[in-house]
Amino acid sequence: MTAEDDYFARIVDEEALAGYLREELGPVDVYEVEHHQEGHSNETLFVTWGDKELVIRRPPPGEVAETAHDVLREYRVIDSLQGTEVPLPRTVLACEDHAVLGSDFYVMERMDGDVLRNDEPERFATPEHREQVGYQLVETLAAIHQVDYEGVGLEVGDFGYPPGFTQRQVRRWSEQLMWGFEVTVDEREVPELYEVMEWLYDNVPEETPATLVHGDYKLDNVMYAPGTPPEINAVFDWEMSTLGDPFTDLGWMLSYWWDPKDPDPPQSTDTLMKDFMTREGYPSRLDLVERYEELTGFEFEHDRFYRALAVYKLAGLGEMFFRRYLEGNSDDPMYPKMREGVPALAERALRIIEGDEPL
Repeated sequence: MTAEDDYFARIVDEEALAGYLREELGPVDVYEVEHHQEGHSNETLFVTWGDKELVIRRPPPGEVAETAHDVLREYRVIDSLQGTEVPLPRTVLACEDHAVLGSDFYVMERMDGDVLRNDEPERFATPEHREQVGYQLVETLAAIHQVDYEGVGLEVGDFGYPPGFTQRQVRRWSEQLMWGFEVTVDEREVPELYEVMEWLYDNVPEETPATLVHGDYKLDNVMYAPGTPPEINAVFDWEMSTLGDPFTDLGWMLSYWWDPKDPDPPQSTDTLMKDFMTREGYPSRLDLVERYEELTGFEFEHDRFYRALAVYKLAGLGEMFFRRYLEGNSDDPMYPKMREGVPALAERALRIIEGDEPL
């Protein structure tokens, strides 16, 4: 058995899953399961169940940091937003019975289209379509932030608590980072992150709007429908969604959006950071911010804080990924790159703080 086969067996018991689906959806003649390895957090399985094409989301195996990989929270928000202006897959099932896959998981319908992860599809390779790719991205984010969250059943105090959200973000991601350091410190240290941590604690904005927050909103967490012009038909990866400061979403999206004036992404983060949006026609970060402000009525102040926080959070994720790699709890080829990737992200956060990577 190869390492890939062994990892696949850890994340799915095909017989147990078939029994569950048979009970919930009825018997079928065709059943296939495939591990989709493009993501880097929760595990994604593509399942053919008769004439249905489904997606299953479950956490990775092994110990994970507290609050990370909450797939049932992800299911709840996607299910609540069905019928709103936010484009989403249709939800199917949610399961808390660990006898099936060894963890919580949920099932949704599979969508058709393109996720722009490594490059643009040829059908979008014109200045006009590139412009629409960027504006569709930020316009969909604005739609998320304009949802009547209590009206769809995502109540304050139950799904999230906006007061103090931004301060808690800094604290929580510092804790996630320290969780990673528990193991990774024996391999190498990243002292620059303590400097970033201190600056973030000292510069948290005092007043912010309160909206539904996606928590991981970026170009490769949306799908563009087949054909042209570019149109988003699904937003994915809601595991970190809550109620809080919308500018944390905007800063996160912008941290992945490269401008022509920026330095090249470090090779050690090439899996996370692509720069094809520096080509002719794509909006700049400033263009995206201006469109967001126009749609929401919010003013994006403190951009250095939110963009530095985003890169700090990405470093925290990278350090958790590196720990999981060292402990043998992932076969993701990106994870070992975080040995050098996290220090590179720390340096980028400091560049943003010091004004050397402007909006």
